[in-house]
Amino acid sequence: MTAAAESTVTFDSRFASELADMAVPWQAEEAPEPRLLVFNDALAEELGLDASYLRSPEGVRLLLGNHVPEGAAPVAQAYAGHQFGGYSPLLGDGRALLLGEIVDANGRLRDIHLKGSGRTPFARAGDGRAVVGPMLREYLVSEAMHAMGIPTTRSLAVVGTGRMVRRDDMLPGAVLARVAGSHLRVGSFQYARATDNLELLRRLADHAISRHYPAAAEADNPYLALFRAVVSAQAALVAQWMLVGFVHGVMNTDNMTISGETIDYGPCAFMDDFNPAAVYSSIDVGGRYAYANQPVIAEWNLARLAESILPLINEDQEQAVAPAVEALGEFRGQYSDAWFNGMQAKLGLPAVPAGSPEAEAASELVDGVVAILKDGPVDYTRFFRYLGEAARGNERPVRGMVMDLAAFDAWAGRWRSMKPDADRMDRLNPVYIPRNHLVEEALAAATGGDLEPLNRLLEAVRAPYEERPGLERYAEGAPEDFGKYMTFCGT
Repeated sequence: MTAAAESTVTFDSRFASELADMAVPWQAEEAPEPRLLVFNDALAEELGLDASYLRSPEGVRLLLGNHVPEGAAPVAQAYAGHQFGGYSPLLGDGRALLLGEIVDANGRLRDIHLKGSGRTPFARAGDGRAVVGPMLREYLVSEAMHAMGIPTTRSLAVVGTGRMVRRDDMLPGAVLARVAGSHLRVGSFQYARATDNLELLRRLADHAISRHYPAAAEADNPYLALFRAVVSAQAALVAQWMLVGFVHGVMNTDNMTISGETIDYGPCAFMDDFNPAAVYSSIDVGGRYAYANQPVIAEWNLARLAESILPLINEDQEQAVAPAVEALGEFRGQYSDAWFNGMQAKLGLPAVPAGSPEAEAASELVDGVVAILKDGPVDYTRFFRYLGEAARGNERPVRGMVMDLAAFDAWAGRWRSMKPDADRMDRLNPVYIPRNHLVEEALAAATGGDLEPLNRLLEAVRAPYEERPGLERYAEGAPEDFGKYMTFCGT
């Protein structure tokens, strides 16, 4: 592709121009020896970008931020946030840049964002760089989440910089090109509120409404409608995490998007054996962001958003509290409904009217399956997949996973009487997830220069519900000697 053809996609700098108070113009660090490691052709097509151009030397430099396309205005975004419960008034993109926005093939405005692009004014003591392993983890896990239909930021490419980066060891550096509906966070609103600049807070809220919830602009109270929309989006998102056994690991307010997309796959993992207390982050020593805590933390984070926009909901902030609390109070019911309906579907049960005898029976079956899982250890993903086989009459695989056979048999008898839909179960319960031992195997190989294990794992998780010959090891649990699993943020 020629340089002229690049102009078929026009970059915009909407955030940088509309919210200049929260954007520091900046340039990415030059990469000495750029090398494209992985590239997402399907996403490039969805974005209306020419893959052949982006694979060219100039295109790779664009993915690093070293070539700035026409219309782009790279900025480091300012935001605040509660990190593990402690408030930081200024965080911001310490090692990332918003390159700009583009309109994708479906007419949606999408951010193109670079992670690991070098120090910015928000870098504090960090070097602003990223290394191959954590950037490929984000690429891999975000692709898996997308394939399962879970709202997520996407990964367009990972580019090696040719520079070694000091962590515990010297590791090869890389930049992730990330795509999102936006990178607006709860922490963005916390930052704007902390400036005591009501006009900035209003501009930020109007920007969020325009990009994500345009119907809110027509409401009697647009800012309360915005808050309700974010509450609903996050209730649905966290329920989906819980249903697939995903543990985010760092649910700080600066890692909760306004759009309802999953963001920042640092210390994250999918559960192997079901464990409500599962923690995979090396820095979460108190278990604040454990698997079972995720809905509670989401609600807590949303309360911080409510506090930030109280002056917009009502000039008299005391008058704003009651409607904000009422809107926040909708989270628990919405989350519970989304989780329960999702669990019903995982069990192959039909949707039934609330309050009916069938609904009561379904509720008892959901409670019963959770009790079986807790009695474990039970591999969470394989358990539900094997239940699909049980719905077809072969109970041996799933029965062999449980400890209390009498309890399981009693539960299974009631479950079978509801005539579970095995085909529906197979469409909702994945065969393949990014198994932790396979992720570590793939990242270790890639750090050493071998991308084949990563590509094979990507092949599996990009079609998670379709069982395929030759991919048997990607459906298996962790080996007994794998041990306790921990992940790290990569900074």
